Amino acid sequence: MGGQQWGISLSKSTRVDKKSSLFSFLERKETPLQMATVSLTLLSPLFSNSSKSSLKLGISNANNANQTSIQENLNLICIDSKRGVSVSQRRETLIKGLALLPLVVFGGTTISEAREVEVGSYLPPSPSDPSFVVFKASTKDTPALRAGNVQPYQFLIPPTWKQSRVANILSGNYCQPKCAEPWVEVKFEDEKQGKIQVVASPLIRLTNKPNASIEEIGNPEKVIASLGPFVTGNSYDPDELLETSVEKRGQQTYYKYVLETPFALTGSHNLAKATAKGSTVVLFVASANDKQWSTSQKTLKAMLDSFEV
Repeated sequence: MGGQQWGISLSKSTRVDKKSSLFSFLERKETPLQMATVSLTLLSPLFSNSSKSSLKLGISNANNANQTSIQENLNLICIDSKRGVSVSQRRETLIKGLALLPLVVFGGTTISEAREVEVGSYLPPSPSDPSFVVFKASTKDTPALRAGNVQPYQFLIPPTWKQSRVANILSGNYCQPKCAEPWVEVKFEDEKQGKIQVVASPLIRLTNKPNASIEEIGNPEKVIASLGPFVTGNSYDPDELLETSVEKRGQQTYYKYVLETPFALTGSHNLAKATAKGSTVVLFVASANDKQWSTSQKTLKAMLDSFEV
């Protein structure tokens, strides 16, 4: 196996099996590098010291003004075993090289930062309930917080949950500080318990009154009729609403909802909590499928109750 190599060549016209190809993300209708060609020679699994083992990545684009700098960066990851590079160094260089591909093909980072580790490893425990940790959103967490369009919010979360990445187009990064449609602030999930997300909507989408409170926008049924699709991920049917309630915390009013949504993309069970502050309506959503709901509904309700802006 030491000298065995595999060759893969991808271009715009290449048809790739999305289920099996590591580089399926390259196959899209329009890309910034329409003239791009990527070639890859994979090393054997053991990174043999054979003089024939090598990794080469090349990008060509006649219309790309940054062609030279891209090529120079990719040349840094070319490996030639004749230079006596160690196995560990090869592995490290290979990983770094593959990490460059999305940046080259898509022209930059396409997803927001997120820590894909258990939140208990970096968030402080809750003073009121040690079985949870506290997430407090700050200006470093989302584009809208940095732009001042959303006020800082917080909620409790089990320490075993992990933060999920939010696609750049869903994060509102491209439209701040003036977004016309709702965007996703943060997402967290646990395979056994469910998932949560915070969605923010421009106030102007719901009312023409500046700095309106949630009560001034309308009653709970009117608000969820406007925001329901952002709870379910597709559509909203008033018949799916099982329960509504109103909660007051100081000067802030929250609308709370319990929904049974058998056709929702987010899950067959959804809990939601909405409030308005400044120029934004903020919506907290906790979702689960039937299996998750049977064991985690108490936890999801505790997370929902803890949310505040």
